[in-house]
Amino acid sequence: MRLCFLVEEQYRYDGMPREVIHRLRAWGHGVDVLRPGSSLIRVSEDIRAGSHDAWVLKTVSGGPGLTLLEAAASAGLVTVNDARSIRGVRDKALASAVGRSRGLPVPVTYAAPRPDLFAELPGAAFPLVVKPAEGSAGRGVRLVSSPELLPQLSGELAGEGVLIAQPYVPNSGLDLKVYSVGGELFATQRCSPLHPELSAPEERVPLSAEIADLVAETGDVYGLDLYGVDVLLGPDGPVVVDVNDFPSFRQVPDAVTRVAHTILDLAHSGPTEPPPPPAAAPRPASAGSAQAARVPVQATAAAGDVR
Repeated sequence: MRLCFLVEEQYRYDGMPREVIHRLRAWGHGVDVLRPGSSLIRVSEDIRAGSHDAWVLKTVSGGPGLTLLEAAASAGLVTVNDARSIRGVRDKALASAVGRSRGLPVPVTYAAPRPDLFAELPGAAFPLVVKPAEGSAGRGVRLVSSPELLPQLSGELAGEGVLIAQPYVPNSGLDLKVYSVGGELFATQRCSPLHPELSAPEERVPLSAEIADLVAETGDVYGLDLYGVDVLLGPDGPVVVDVNDFPSFRQVPDAVTRVAHTILDLAHSGPTEPPPPPAAAPRPASAGSAQAARVPVQATAAAGDVR
């Protein structure tokens, strides 16, 4: 097969996707790499029907890579993930609206062009988590305890475009990141950047049936095949706080091989249908729900799997 990877300069030396590209080439597949943020792209020549079997995006949110991926999709080419689905999760304001409308446990979300405007929210909404609507890799995420502290963010978040704010979900200070690759789910735990006072190793952890069901449904709602979901275990249950279209897959066993195989499988399957339009629907509450039954996911939950 012939594949094209759109890779931002900051990911040039990351294992995801550098090692995946090397693995695919070692298996005999042709892989072209375009760097949309730092090189000339011959759009008319590079994006044409039949030029590649699939296009893969690994770029920062808000960069030119997604536009090129959408151009490839418009020419009828396969994209990993579906370009429309990637757009839907990279805009965090849009992702929140879609997720809540489909019954996912997503925090109430506010949007504003400047952080000081969040001071109009009632005091009960604080503390707030403020971040760029098109941020990535934890960039610009801030915990704000009171309205008086919002003006201090103006300099830090200048130039970030639209911002979103969500009420802070009380939790242990450990983020649960669940990765979906090749029909399997893998959970890892690491310290939250909002709690620098904590110290704990990043490690794989058991995945409960409830979380597996939620993460599988999240992928279904946004139309993603290869993705990660950040989940907080709050006082009222699990909460989805972020969705990533091509995460790091850290701590996933044989991640390079699994991701490479998934890309090839998706390339063979052809273009995907767009995700269904948003519609109010309650989220299934139990792991034995119909949703869990119809999504082919194997959750690695045995205690012996923890690393």
